[in-house]
Amino acid sequence: MPAVAEILIPLALDTAYSYAVPPGLTLAEGDVVQVPLGPRETVGVVWGLDERASGGNLRPVTGRIEVPPLSEPLRKLVDWLARYTLAPKGSALAMALRLPDEGAQRENPRIGVRASGRPPARQTAARGKVLAVASDGAVRGKSALAKEAGVSVGVVDGLIDDGALETVALVPEPVALPPNPDHPRVPLSDAQRDAAHDLIAAPSPASAPAEAGGTILLEGVTGSGKTEVYFEAVAECVREGRQALVLMPEIALTAQFLDRFAGRFGVRPATWHSGIGGKRRERIRAGVASGDVSVVVGARSALFLPFNRLGLIVVDEEHESAYKQEDGVHYHARDMAVVRGRLEGCPVVLASATPSIESRVNAQSGRYRHVSLPGRFGGRPLPDIKAIDMRLDKPERGRFLSPPMVNAVKATLEAGEQALLFLNRRGYAPLTLCRACGHRYQCRNCSTWLVEHRFRRALVCHQCGYAERKPEACTECGAFDHLTPCGPGVERIAEEAAELFPDKRIVVLSSDFPGGAERLRQELETVAAGECDIVIGTQLVAKGHNFPHLTLVGVLDADIGLTTGDPRAAERTFQLLQQVTGRAGRGERPGRALVQTYQPDHPVIAALLSGDAERFYEEEIAAREAAGLPPFGRLAALIVSAEEREKAEAHGQALARAADPPPGVMVLGPAEAPLALVRGRWRFRLLVKTERGIDVQSYLRDWLARGPKPRGNLKVAIDVDPQSFL
Repeated sequence: MPAVAEILIPLALDTAYSYAVPPGLTLAEGDVVQVPLGPRETVGVVWGLDERASGGNLRPVTGRIEVPPLSEPLRKLVDWLARYTLAPKGSALAMALRLPDEGAQRENPRIGVRASGRPPARQTAARGKVLAVASDGAVRGKSALAKEAGVSVGVVDGLIDDGALETVALVPEPVALPPNPDHPRVPLSDAQRDAAHDLIAAPSPASAPAEAGGTILLEGVTGSGKTEVYFEAVAECVREGRQALVLMPEIALTAQFLDRFAGRFGVRPATWHSGIGGKRRERIRAGVASGDVSVVVGARSALFLPFNRLGLIVVDEEHESAYKQEDGVHYHARDMAVVRGRLEGCPVVLASATPSIESRVNAQSGRYRHVSLPGRFGGRPLPDIKAIDMRLDKPERGRFLSPPMVNAVKATLEAGEQALLFLNRRGYAPLTLCRACGHRYQCRNCSTWLVEHRFRRALVCHQCGYAERKPEACTECGAFDHLTPCGPGVERIAEEAAELFPDKRIVVLSSDFPGGAERLRQELETVAAGECDIVIGTQLVAKGHNFPHLTLVGVLDADIGLTTGDPRAAERTFQLLQQVTGRAGRGERPGRALVQTYQPDHPVIAALLSGDAERFYEEEIAAREAAGLPPFGRLAALIVSAEEREKAEAHGQALARAADPPPGVMVLGPAEAPLALVRGRWRFRLLVKTERGIDVQSYLRDWLARGPKPRGNLKVAIDVDPQSFL
């Protein structure tokens, strides 16, 4: 038996520690164990076993924890992730290892009731009805029994108190019922059937282990039915007795998607996101590890669940920046999904109406298979998109909706249809200033302006969450009635729409409104049911929602994203505008979109108006290739932060002096980050730009090894393939 076990501990440690295996304890790689670490006990995972070494004076493993072990593909994913992102291996393990939390809130037990055989102390007609139903001896839920007897739950409670009914603990409901791959469904179109066949024909690990895997880009215009297509791949996976994972960028807002899943498979899938906690979270992990849970729909963290026989990964809206984790381990879930698919030997489907440039280039080069749906389901036309030149059609003073936009909304409402006004800016106004002294309200922890939220009567920082009550007088000069909101947010647009259309029902959709995900779910259902007239929303409304009564989309401030220094600014703006305009005309009536812009001739706006997405992709890919930007080159960022500005800047400069870039590598900076102060820490950025073939991770390791080491409150974060440049 091996005498030494290499144990990886889920802390910010980059190496496994050696422990002696005590006599009588049998361990295998992947086992979760308890080990001493310093003066305390902790958990870890057996990362290796040495059959030749002697335990010697090593501290012994305390014992094995009875939870499912980490599979070899999952351990390899942890290793790969740590190498690629330069994160400590233990930090990567922490995302895959979740032990039962004894202090977590438990699920409420399910309680049933049945007749005890004892008569009640007091008999009434209502009680007689309950006892007559319960006389068969069956166990029912309290609500079910009350409903069947036609009485209130209070009558049942009274009989329980009297002893005429007894309570019985019920077996917990399963976290997810088995989906039925052959559940009756709406027939697919010919194009959908062909696309589904292409997905299902992907190599299967069971039939061709040596060639299994592969990544497929499923691209289809908005409303083409991509979801129904990859549902067929999920169904085939379930038929084969394997498991499927569907990743989504906004899992807390996917009630409509879950309804569509239930319509296809007869039941809802297991869902995994930060809002799932306590005992249910443990039960989902156990069901995934045992194979009892067939399908999981989850946020990016679901990628690290311990699947027993993973047969398919789907990344829905694969272009979304929400798949990038910006703190802790900086990883992109789309890319890690491709890696896990390769390690598990299963296909990966990347689905989007507006694929990322990286995925498009991989498809063009043959690295990914490309499956297209060029038309909408049912032959519905794409929305007609036109620009409103704000230099010519200016809004009235103090307003933000141009006359053509107001007229279009009015005509849409008169026709009994819905209109959507889209502005990618939360709150009431992005800046509040004093007209008397010019004071601008800024976050005390970040270098950002405080956003007015009139519904909350507060000024809020969207970076750190700091909030303060909106003052009645200027805190700088004391002047009353001189605080002025500058610029519009969705709340201000809602106020303007209410003034223009006072008799219409208006719904505002924004992620920071009171009520959280549950309120948003209800509001989205209201919109989908046609129970409102005007929808006003942020990018939240652009993500895959189906509003059959919506025929007009009005985009306000379409140029917002084009003025940043982000190399992906054009791509992101095009994707966002294409997605949101695609919400129009998905029902029986045709749709149209109006785009308020000061730059109607900008290549992004021009490509959107022409409806020629291929033109945009060709031009953007050519520009990226000429500049050597991803995917034709590589980028990595080093973010130096400290509580003192001078300390962060000095360390950044010292790092730059130690850079010594080889041929094919360029180091830029340090430069003060656009958001220089975040959560009380000053930030300076260095950017590494390399040719495609350069091993940027090896260069970064060598550079950091010879460079100065951070001390005190200094931190250096590494972001390989950065998505944010703030």
